Amino acid sequence: MEPNLNQERQQAHALLDMLPVEKLNAVRTLLEVMVDPLPRALALAPVEDEEITPETAASLDCARASVARGEGIPHEAILREFGLNQ
Repeated sequence: MEPNLNQERQQAHALLDMLPVEKLNAVRTLLEVMVDPLPRALALAPVEDEEITPETAASLDCARASVARGEGIPHEAILREFGLNQ
């Protein structure tokens, strides 16, 4: 027999209403992770600590200078290149 979704939701809401305030944040966080785990995983991911090589630093400097000169590729052009639109 399939559970009645409305009844399940009502029971969940009733339980939420019974929670003490100090536990409400923990339950909200848990529900957010259950609905969409990616933001929490990203927030908890370790910071990349790989050192930038001199070659990479030079490439980044060139790229930043190119953008400063207005030579960057507009976002819309990239989307068009992939057959997408904004």
